[in-house]
Amino acid sequence: MTRRTAYEVAVRAEATLGEGPTWDPAAGRLLWVDILASRVHTYDPATGRRTLRRTDQHVGAVKPRAGGGLVLNLRDGVGLLDPDDTFRWLHRDAVPGRRGNDAAVAPDGTLWAGTMRYDEATGGGTLSRITGDGTARTVLDDVTVSNGTGWSPDGRLMYYVDTPTRRIDVLDHDPATGRVTGRRPLAEVEEGAGFPDGLTVDADGCVWVALWDGAAVRRYTPAGDLDRVIPLPVPRVTACAFGGAGLTDLYVTTARVGLPAPHPLAGSLLVIPDAGRGLAPPAFEG
Repeated sequence: MTRRTAYEVAVRAEATLGEGPTWDPAAGRLLWVDILASRVHTYDPATGRRTLRRTDQHVGAVKPRAGGGLVLNLRDGVGLLDPDDTFRWLHRDAVPGRRGNDAAVAPDGTLWAGTMRYDEATGGGTLSRITGDGTARTVLDDVTVSNGTGWSPDGRLMYYVDTPTRRIDVLDHDPATGRVTGRRPLAEVEEGAGFPDGLTVDADGCVWVALWDGAAVRRYTPAGDLDRVIPLPVPRVTACAFGGAGLTDLYVTTARVGLPAPHPLAGSLLVIPDAGRGLAPPAFEG
């Protein structure tokens, strides 16, 4: 196992709950959100240009769409932003006390959107698969804090985190139907090392996971072995994604929420240059 400490500050910010970094290849920019501040951020590493858009609801995740615009996992469901910035609902599913959390786009272009209760009640969340026409199917229920979701390079395995379990799970995924079966643990984060949060899968099939209250990002091999740890200066590390022109830089979101004395970089977007090689992220089909 190797440890590496070379990180840089991509965007110095004070996000309450920074989350969901996603590379947008068509625009050459990184997307990320501040969930509890209802903000969607963009960052262009080539120019340093940044944008900020406020949403009307807490926003758990944002992803690019194949036809332009964005898809958002919001408090009351999944919405679309068209290229002209017009908003419309794609799948509305308002449940009092519940909000959208992390989300991911599968290799087939469907959105897998997670939810959780604000009070983090056990079993109060779900993971749903949503197609471009808004058809939704619950994939996993009885989830507490639905978080990182990703797929192996061949699309036949899906990795998933329900944070309080401390596990990164792996499921068999049928690329033709989107069905998942055989959920089982890939790895477990030990007591005292934090909780698994957002994740991404690299071109070698390894799983990178951010550690909430763990001040680090870890990489696990497809066999579940821990082979890399990247310590970071903030305790609440929330998610990670590869980006940049060659998909070699690992972008990492962080949070300030709940910290009695936040580190000066808590809430910032960090980057680990040349951390590995990511997979080209698919766009949502809708």
